[in-house]
Amino acid sequence: MVLKKIIWRTIKILGIFFFLIVLYLISAFALSSIPVNSDFKQCEKDAVEIHILTNGVHTDLVLPFKNQYMDWSKLVNPSYTKSGNPSPLNVAFGWGDKGFYLQTQTWDDLKFSTAFNALFYLSSSAMHVTFYNRLQEDESCRKICISKEHYLKLVNYISESFSTDSLGIPQQITGASYWYNDSFYEAKGKYSLFFTCNTWANNGLKTADLKACFWTPFDIGIFKMYNE
Repeated sequence: MVLKKIIWRTIKILGIFFFLIVLYLISAFALSSIPVNSDFKQCEKDAVEIHILTNGVHTDLVLPFKNQYMDWSKLVNPSYTKSGNPSPLNVAFGWGDKGFYLQTQTWDDLKFSTAFNALFYLSSSAMHVTFYNRLQEDESCRKICISKEHYLKLVNYISESFSTDSLGIPQQITGASYWYNDSFYEAKGKYSLFFTCNTWANNGLKTADLKACFWTPFDIGIFKMYNE
């Protein structure tokens, strides 16, 4: 009798768990299909070119490294990367869970504790900054031409996502990188099931009055808006 109760309770718990997973996925699909700022039109004159970039899971916002409106070298220094390139053409920003970023360079490195802390609001966050000279436009990299006003809103959103020192300078995480052209910085906020790296990127587009999803935890919804 006791064993029966244990089995029944286990089945109920597993049933609730799988129901919540299905509900989460249905909500993600439905809400990521609802466009925000759907009247946005790409600029043809005096436009600033930005990009959205995905590795198949995670979305980066890619901006010019320097232009007449913003010089990112004041906040993030490419000279501190392994390449030491002082003048890249573009800089990509990807917000995410700090533990996941620093401990999981590949999926083989993923630990249960890292994933659990990331999903349930138990870890701090970091900004992954990658410097590029050229970007190849394809299904994983979309160019968006925007106005000065839209661009400055996006710049402000990204800048405000960094955790800074008393002088307002972002705090680089010493020795942390994946490749020759990237670095990590301390960031504000916490990662969770409901605020993922893609949610951050999508919110940046929304804040800048660019086309975006109502809400999405995945990259698919963001790119769908720019594949239409």
